[in-house]
Amino acid sequence: MATLDVRPRLLDALSALRDRVDAARFPLPLPGAARARRNRDELLAQLDDYLVPRLCAPEAPLLAVVGGSTGAGKSTLVNSLVGRRVTEAGVLRPTTRTPVLVCHPDDHHWFAGPRVLPRLRRVWVPTQEGAAGAYEAEALETRDARDVREGDEEGGTEEEPLALRIETDRALPQGLALLDAPDIDSLVARNRDLAAALICAADIWVLVTTATRYADAVPWHLLRTAKEYDVTLVTVLDRVPHQVAVEVSRQYDALLADAGLGDVPRFTIPELPESADGNGLLPATAVAGLRAWLTQRAEDPAARTVATARTARGVLSSLGARLPGLAGASALQHAAAVRTLQRVEDAYGRAAERVRREVAAGEALAGDALTHWRGYPHDSTPDELLTALTGSVIALLTCAADAADEEIAAACAGDPAAGAALAPRDPDGAGGRIGVAVRRWRRCLEEIAQEEVRAAERDRGPEAERTAALLATALLGGGKAPRAGEALVEVLGAQGALRLRDRGGDLLADCLEQVLDTERDRRTAPLEALEMTPGHQVELIAALSVLQKER
Repeated sequence: MATLDVRPRLLDALSALRDRVDAARFPLPLPGAARARRNRDELLAQLDDYLVPRLCAPEAPLLAVVGGSTGAGKSTLVNSLVGRRVTEAGVLRPTTRTPVLVCHPDDHHWFAGPRVLPRLRRVWVPTQEGAAGAYEAEALETRDARDVREGDEEGGTEEEPLALRIETDRALPQGLALLDAPDIDSLVARNRDLAAALICAADIWVLVTTATRYADAVPWHLLRTAKEYDVTLVTVLDRVPHQVAVEVSRQYDALLADAGLGDVPRFTIPELPESADGNGLLPATAVAGLRAWLTQRAEDPAARTVATARTARGVLSSLGARLPGLAGASALQHAAAVRTLQRVEDAYGRAAERVRREVAAGEALAGDALTHWRGYPHDSTPDELLTALTGSVIALLTCAADAADEEIAAACAGDPAAGAALAPRDPDGAGGRIGVAVRRWRRCLEEIAQEEVRAAERDRGPEAERTAALLATALLGGGKAPRAGEALVEVLGAQGALRLRDRGGDLLADCLEQVLDTERDRRTAPLEALEMTPGHQVELIAALSVLQKER
């Protein structure tokens, strides 16, 4: 007989694996990324809502989740198994919005806390015993329950917290809980996601379909998933007209057999007046077979152990096939991030080299700057010359940054990852940022000129301003302005002029580098914030390896 292995080291390995899965991120819109995100969420749901809780508490009641397509009759089936209306059913779709869990009163404590489905707020509707020994829902619900029901009647909102309504009834055997899940093909995405999460929390999957929809793609996706995970599964073919019952059953059995699910228990419920609008209860005989099957799993220790162990082991075994896929998707994300970062680094690296060459060649001493230099000192003041040179540096850097952005755009054309991960181009903002940085460089240049003039014991006023203008011209003029260097020597002496040019050259190099680094970092900031490293892939594989060893 199968048993559950609940060694502490296995639980520790599962906990570590769970943390690695939770840390995995797939933000870049690469092929397969959406599927990786879904797989990650599904894995987390199975680990948090089922596998870890089940291994920690093998004695907890069985949870049978009743799932299926819109209008399959899930709520009517749950109500009929319990013997009273505990969950809303009807012809309006989608009907089930807040999932309802029904259990024996003595099992309530197993589900009142966050042992399973920890993300769902609990709403408990208590029951009380009547004079004849019957149990029915208390007329005065808790305030939370009423709020949830009223929200459901109004259609609910995306902002409402997810809730799980809990009801108790002695009609259910102790050791068994039924959960009525939202439609797996609901028009509301939130309901679909919730339905998938609830199914992942199940010891037993009860999948309901109808005589008219048993071949639909959505329920078959769940059936194939159940087979992949080797979970304890039962199917219900509901609302089968008696005229076609034999033929529909034969075709459905053939489909199950072709899918490798021929040994899955199947129960057929005929089309009855009570199921016409979803508000009635099916006769006890209509659900007797399913009820007996579920009751045996709850009350027979051997059958119970087989059901829980099979599902738990199936999920554990599936990790070996599913986690490498997550690790591979993580590696693709990291590779795309590295590729995009390298493109940006290369483009801005070439832009920086271009600016250094242009400055060395005296390209900044052109246009207005060259005009003011030629007119200096008679027709242009030191301030006008410095302002013109500052404008030239701003123009050189702005053109370089713009060229880098154009190169990045060309290199990343057709790459959706780059478009999503990089900050958009910002030519107007770049001009402002570059202007601030270059004007700061000018102020620093004026300060060191003043220090050298003071050290040379020259007049600190006009002489310092003239020295700053000459220094900027010498640094930016290349071979076009030898006279600027000669004039500095006349003012400061050979040693003073050399020292000043060295300090000024360092300031200029720092300014050019910092400006382009700032623009580069602005483009890559969103990508850097994602913190995608090869460690995510390595940690996933390592955690899986440890888990497999402990198994």
